[in-house]
Amino acid sequence: MNNVKIKDLPVLDRPIERLIELGAENLSNEELLAIIIKTGTKNNSAKILAMQILKEVKKIQNLKYITYDSLKKINGIGTSKAASILALSELSKRINSNQSSLQSIKLNNTNIVFEYFKEKLDGKMQEHFYVIYLDNHTKIIKEKLLFIGTLNYSLVHPREIFKEALLVNASSIICVHNHPSGNCIPSKEDISITNKLIALGKNLGINIIDHIIIGTNKYYSFYENGNI
Repeated sequence: MNNVKIKDLPVLDRPIERLIELGAENLSNEELLAIIIKTGTKNNSAKILAMQILKEVKKIQNLKYITYDSLKKINGIGTSKAASILALSELSKRINSNQSSLQSIKLNNTNIVFEYFKEKLDGKMQEHFYVIYLDNHTKIIKEKLLFIGTLNYSLVHPREIFKEALLVNASSIICVHNHPSGNCIPSKEDISITNKLIALGKNLGINIIDHIIIGTNKYYSFYENGNI
């Protein structure tokens, strides 16, 4: 039975036909995922592949944390299927996000940044260092992920941060990174890097408005704590 292809099932037992007939809300997680996967392999149907993915994540809520490498380890999941599932995961995050984009928003509240990045960084097992570039009206020009990994001065190189600022003609910047531990209290490295960026920014005429550390449902703002 495991090797039965979806096309060999009775029409009303096929996921797409069931979705059209019954509505998406009445399909199982396995059926919905099978529709995203589209096709099976020589040995396994799309439904069986969906079952293997759900077994890997244990519960559907964990699908948003699955990685490309984890998906590729599942027999029958190639680059295209993995990309489709990751795209689905990212779209679901954006659909459920209170703030889908920071583009052209005037930043006058640290909580705006926190709400956006807490969802973006949810479940990340490594530190991700973002920089938000702003114009002279504190409207966002762009955001950019610059570094991934344990935060240290050799990794977070000011040259890359300020090079981009000069390219986009930014007047000021906000740095944001996460602590996978969930604790948002700044480390000695966090404080050292922030101070170095402030000093270099003054020399270049680019203001460091804030450095925000994202933890589990909380944040630390260097600005709000009087350290900038």
